[in-house]
Amino acid sequence: MTRRQRTTATGFVHAGSDPTRRHGYVNPPVHRASTVLYEDVAEMDVSQADPLKRAMPVYGRFGTPTTRAFEDALAELEGGYASVTTCSGLAAVTTAVLAYARAGDHILVSDSVYVPTRKFCDSLAGLGVETEYYDPGAGEAIGDLIRPRTRLVYLESPGSTTFDVQDVPAITAVCRPRGIVTLIDNTWATPAFCRPLDLGADVVVHSATKYLTGHADSILGAVVCTEDSFTPVRQAAIRLGQCAGADDVYLGLRGLRTLGVRMREHQRQATELARWAAKQPGVARVLHPALPEHPGHDLWLRDFSGAAGPFGLELEPRFGPEAVDAVLGRLRLFGLGHSYGGYESLVVPTDPVAHRLPGTWAGRGPLLRVHAGFEDLDDLKEDLAAGLAALSPHAGPSR
Repeated sequence: MTRRQRTTATGFVHAGSDPTRRHGYVNPPVHRASTVLYEDVAEMDVSQADPLKRAMPVYGRFGTPTTRAFEDALAELEGGYASVTTCSGLAAVTTAVLAYARAGDHILVSDSVYVPTRKFCDSLAGLGVETEYYDPGAGEAIGDLIRPRTRLVYLESPGSTTFDVQDVPAITAVCRPRGIVTLIDNTWATPAFCRPLDLGADVVVHSATKYLTGHADSILGAVVCTEDSFTPVRQAAIRLGQCAGADDVYLGLRGLRTLGVRMREHQRQATELARWAAKQPGVARVLHPALPEHPGHDLWLRDFSGAAGPFGLELEPRFGPEAVDAVLGRLRLFGLGHSYGGYESLVVPTDPVAHRLPGTWAGRGPLLRVHAGFEDLDDLKEDLAAGLAALSPHAGPSR
């Protein structure tokens, strides 16, 4: 009888793990190492001849057994060929982009990407790379923006803060026959809820700081590659000196073991909180792909198996910055802080006007990004209600 392929849930528990090679211990040891000693010159020569520095231990910067365990596990969970760890999520983005972009190239980047990603892409002008931002709703119309010099398309779905869902299969189907590489940020969904390589993407990036680690105590990035994309990404990581600390990698590997369970709870908490928040006074709309009224809901149903903890809370346009400050000042459970993916609930104000194409957010109200953690849901509703109650004294005339 042929054993059936194990499910993703089982993969979270066992991917990258082989206790038989560790005297039966479930978790791998943390290898804090820089120097590697060789038996002789011949062995050293073999290690130096490996351009990707993966065949055998070479030097701590190129990875340790702990690093390899995390990379193997994440590659398996994403359905990829291999992974590359980096020191942060932004480092994963920059390494992946610089693996391909060269002077004279034109790159297309979703207008809804993570703000640090946007700032990095803007800086590429100094290296002779032209960045053009496209409407995340473009779909197959991305083909109209492709030029002879277009080298890559960078996607993020759902998009940062505004949660725009992209038609990833349509975009990758346009790009692949033309030799244009597609990179996508999968931090929000994780492989628990989406596997972009299955949708045609060439490279997947993660801020493993967030859900993969899951406890707000690590800074870590990762790039998951197909067989074709692995060599250029790995070579770029080596050139750029990219590596992750042993303890951060270990925390990422530990986080994978509970990722499936945690993501289901984040989904339950966030979806219910978003439905409730949409009915509260002063709220214009909630931006959450799992809600039927979200513009990208049908694409989300097709390409995702679940929804994560962050969503957007848009206030009515009559409220200004003072009203936002008043809301945030009333909150006690929701922490005012960046990042997401940990056990704690967070909220942060965001400004789509300053970081999107002109006119994108015209006439709309202030936006908050909310992350639903694991506190009691009734307590979270009570805290958010108290914050929203602070809007009333700051209301301007209705529009």
